Amino acid sequence: MDLLQAILIAIVEGLTEYLPVSSTGHMIFTSSYFGIQEDDFVKLFQVSIQFGAILAVVVLYWKKFFDFSKMTFFIKLACAVVPALVLGKLFDDKIEAVLGNPIPIAIVLIIGGVVLLFVDRFFQNPTVTSEEDITVKKAVTIGFWQCLAMMPGTSRSAASIIGGMQQGLSRHVAAEFSFFLAVPTMLAVTCYSVFLKTYEHSQMKGYELIVQSNETIMMFVIGNIVAFLVAVLAIKFFIGIIKQYGFKPWGWYRIVAGIALLAYFSLHK
Repeated sequence: MDLLQAILIAIVEGLTEYLPVSSTGHMIFTSSYFGIQEDDFVKLFQVSIQFGAILAVVVLYWKKFFDFSKMTFFIKLACAVVPALVLGKLFDDKIEAVLGNPIPIAIVLIIGGVVLLFVDRFFQNPTVTSEEDITVKKAVTIGFWQCLAMMPGTSRSAASIIGGMQQGLSRHVAAEFSFFLAVPTMLAVTCYSVFLKTYEHSQMKGYELIVQSNETIMMFVIGNIVAFLVAVLAIKFFIGIIKQYGFKPWGWYRIVAGIALLAYFSLHK
């Protein structure tokens, strides 16, 4: 992977991380289409640039994240992230194995798209219209919904937003809580991938892969900056779309993208 390819993957990550369209599926397609060899550094890079996307939420919602007088907000996030941390650690190897097979990811994209076509119809009478009204129990339940995204192609954003709406949250509040929940979830995944995980082929830790050359350091730094800038724009765009049109446009997009990916990978086996 060269610097230009790293920037392309970072753009895809920033665009798709907070949209209900599966950033993993899009990055896999991008890597395959541009002939990027999936070595240990590429695997690490695709996870570690989530740090830039995390910062986008913190910057856009800085008043929420730096208002330490409202500790219930942080308690909710801490409780909601526990299911993903526990199950993610248990199934890390199985998840990585699925990442090598894009066909089931494309199928899940299509199935998720069909769900999004009808999700607004399923949950028409929300009872929670502000983040303050989300109870710890609801937050934990949304955290379990988020675990559905362990199947690549599901989309962490889609799973947690649908979980929020199932718990009575309005689609706007569900989307914003999904953004908030992404911060501790992705921060934990990124820290694990960079500092704790030993990669199979190189037998190196993530930070060792990053500092192995000036080129890899540059790709890591620039990738996170690009992911941050693009994610800021994507979040603002997404909120505007769901306020006006709901989730149906994203459902159709997932179906079309899933069919296109199925066709592409079927022809390039």
